[in-house]
Amino acid sequence: MSRCAQAAEVAATVPGAGVGNVGLRPPMVPRQASFFPPPVPNPFVQQTQIGSARRVQIVLLGIILLPIRVLLVALILLLAWPFAAISTVCCPEKLTHPITGWRRKITQTALKFLGRAMFFSMGFIVAVKGKIASPLEAPVFVAAPHSTFFDGIACVVAGLPSMVSRNENAQVPLIGRLLRAVQPVLVSRVDPDSRKNTINEIIKRTTSGGEWPQILVFPEGTCTNRSCLITFKPGAFIPGVPVQPVLLRYPNKLDTVTWTWQGYTLLFFFLFSIQLCMLTFCQLFTKVEVEFMPVQVPNDEEKNDPVLFANKVRNLMAEALGIPVTDHTYEDCRLMISAGQLTLPMEAGLVEFTKISRKLKLDWDGVRKHLDEYASIASSSKGGRIGIEEFAKYLKLPVSDVLRQLFALFDRNHDGSIDFREYVIGLAVLCNPSNTEEIIQVAFKLFDVDEDGYITEEEFSTILQASLGVPDLDVSGLFKEIAQGDSISYEEFKSFALKHPEYAKIFTTYLDLQTCHVFSLPKEVQTTPSTASNKVSPEKHEESTSDKKDD
Repeated sequence: MSRCAQAAEVAATVPGAGVGNVGLRPPMVPRQASFFPPPVPNPFVQQTQIGSARRVQIVLLGIILLPIRVLLVALILLLAWPFAAISTVCCPEKLTHPITGWRRKITQTALKFLGRAMFFSMGFIVAVKGKIASPLEAPVFVAAPHSTFFDGIACVVAGLPSMVSRNENAQVPLIGRLLRAVQPVLVSRVDPDSRKNTINEIIKRTTSGGEWPQILVFPEGTCTNRSCLITFKPGAFIPGVPVQPVLLRYPNKLDTVTWTWQGYTLLFFFLFSIQLCMLTFCQLFTKVEVEFMPVQVPNDEEKNDPVLFANKVRNLMAEALGIPVTDHTYEDCRLMISAGQLTLPMEAGLVEFTKISRKLKLDWDGVRKHLDEYASIASSSKGGRIGIEEFAKYLKLPVSDVLRQLFALFDRNHDGSIDFREYVIGLAVLCNPSNTEEIIQVAFKLFDVDEDGYITEEEFSTILQASLGVPDLDVSGLFKEIAQGDSISYEEFKSFALKHPEYAKIFTTYLDLQTCHVFSLPKEVQTTPSTASNKVSPEKHEESTSDKKDD
């Protein structure tokens, strides 16, 4: 079989190839509802607008309220420390047995009272709705939406259940001792088995029949602006025990509590936290509602599938709150911060990581690498989006009909530009499937006109001129990027194709042309061992009898 027939055979397996008129090829992948943009563009930012009158009020109230409240909070923390110390004395940092007896009864009662007093001293007016379930009824509380460090008020209202916390938090003076008093499940970032150990600890506690305190979990795993519920992590649902959803609302005209990820430095986070505390302390009062929903008992299917159980609970909570759900996760926060570090708009990194990675089989490192590539293309774009001019410049190719077709496949919402989400989907769905070893081999053979195992600049230019339909195409810049010398070896061609899958569709366009040409011949000619040469000029694609070869 000759190269042209081989090209036709391989290219026929490429979605959309060899279908009638080349100019009327259907899109490779239909638009799927699951890939539509999320209903909430960015749940990780919060813009609080404070008018002039409100600023004056804050200053006047702050002169009186701020010092008083700071002193009261400090006093209550100091009063709470002895009770926490009594509760945890002689206890290991990571508990193997629950704290019981008089120490638990006395310290829990005192700490609950002091916890309520502390939030009252900060100006919080708490409204509690619903009935709090007992440890036997619901070993786990799941609270959402998680939007601020003030959400700890749910722990106080629920009776100081245990919480999942970083091991480092238990080392903080004063605060660490108070944290250990609620018998937390501690997570270590340096221990490779930490996740497995944490899940085993949660299972042990939630199936103890009330011996351990209930566990309160914020299943979103990070803070949002309360405009939606992001993906629930399955940890709280893995034990397959009943859970009680806890809703948090802050029905205030001025939002001074929401803690989000607008910055990407530790200094910013620290200063932003101080700012939120000061603004909140300077309010006459801050309203918060804590609602305990009916206990949710998993069925047999949900016990075996914690993700299914988590999604069911999330949907019930979102319905009660009257807000949508999205598939954003903490990984989106990390990508958003990375985008800011790359001088892109921070929302450029939001791709609904969990959903896309699950559907497209991508990992964190792969998506982060794509973000670096995307930033190199969009660096000249003020809005952080890629237009066809930036796309062509990055590929070192002119704007042509073929390039417009490729760009249109990436541009899923047809607005004339590509965002990072569309870029990731385009690479994974459109380019990588076309970038197989077999396709690369056939593409190299087509470029290697004289079959000497190397592609010269003239051969490279001839084929790209034919595939792009641009007779005077200058590909010297692209050729030099691939070749280490005067010609391109197969290893160099393969390495470039794998590192830059965007070119896969450009290369396979020529395979489409070959396929359509071969399929248009009489059937007996398609199966004959003698077929057309791959020496195709940009102006016409006619056979040359002098170039025919027999295998």
